[in-house]
Amino acid sequence: MARQRLGQHFLADAGWRDRIAQSIGASRFASSFSPAPPSRTPWIEIGAGHGEMTEHLLSTGLAVTAVELDPRLAAGLRKLAEQHPQLTVVEGDILEVDLEKLLGGQRMRIYGNLPYYITSPILHRLFEHAASIEAIHIVIQKEVAERLVARPGTSDYGYLSVLTQYYSRAEIALEIPREAFQPPPEVTSALVSLRLPGAGAELQVSDEGRFLDFVKVCFAQKRKTLVNNLRALAGREVVRAVFDEMPLRADARAEQLSVGELAELFRRLAKR
Repeated sequence: MARQRLGQHFLADAGWRDRIAQSIGASRFASSFSPAPPSRTPWIEIGAGHGEMTEHLLSTGLAVTAVELDPRLAAGLRKLAEQHPQLTVVEGDILEVDLEKLLGGQRMRIYGNLPYYITSPILHRLFEHAASIEAIHIVIQKEVAERLVARPGTSDYGYLSVLTQYYSRAEIALEIPREAFQPPPEVTSALVSLRLPGAGAELQVSDEGRFLDFVKVCFAQKRKTLVNNLRALAGREVVRAVFDEMPLRADARAEQLSVGELAELFRRLAKR
């Protein structure tokens, strides 16, 4: 039985499990459907549940570390591990477990059917270890998925878009109907594939933490112009001078700027 407080929606439809496995490169069978490039990189699974997708990950013959918060489900996964020596079960919250220890100094791939209400915190946590992650494949609410892949100039583009695209190359691989889950969520879901690294590898921002804080300020009040949002950081005249240098329109808003333009704006203002 799913626990509502944990946001549990289990992927019950075997057909959809197969399609997801093929899409993320966790299937023994060749596929013409959104094939992922071959990889021998081990897996970390977030919220492994009853092992619905765990067995697909194991079928690759690679090591799998399954992280599960629910003690009842973790117990079932440990039974599965008795049959699969390459499976390690970690009972705990992905937001609190020692990720350095989990990654073990090697590159990993991540798969997770995430509780919708903590998608953003989980991505923040994973991106802190971006250098050790090859790809992140997550099943999330479609509305949030669209924000991750949104382009500048669209209504969905915001801080979460910039964060995701700074660290990864994001695409929506599949839309998954409510009926594929048990119990069904209230919304349509999507499989999003994030392949690392992203735009940040070329932008060479010196202080990523400060840059992301800067981006939050840029998007803090989307109805206001960037000049107004940034005046507390550098002063209106300084911001306008940098806009003239780049050049940017005086009435530009954060959602109109690409990740690269935001990084360049951050660099120029930091020198003032």
